[in-house]
Amino acid sequence: MNQIKLGIYKHYKGKEYEVLGVARHSETLEELVVYKALYDSQEFGNNSLWVRPKEMFFEKIKFKGQTISRFEFIKKSI
Repeated sequence: MNQIKLGIYKHYKGKEYEVLGVARHSETLEELVVYKALYDSQEFGNNSLWVRPKEMFFEKIKFKGQTISRFEFIKKSI
């Protein structure tokens, strides 16, 4: 499994998340990034947990005419 920097990432839409680690799907063995929202959401609660395929987490996307990273590493966790 490739190493991933644990810490705080900023999503291209502006919210911050803390990457906790990488897990594997039990059937497909696909690598999934496990991360926690660093904000309160009425829909999902405070500090909700999320997973996303590792390839998708690190992919480049088109946004407002520019190619950017979906998530950008900001700093290590405290």
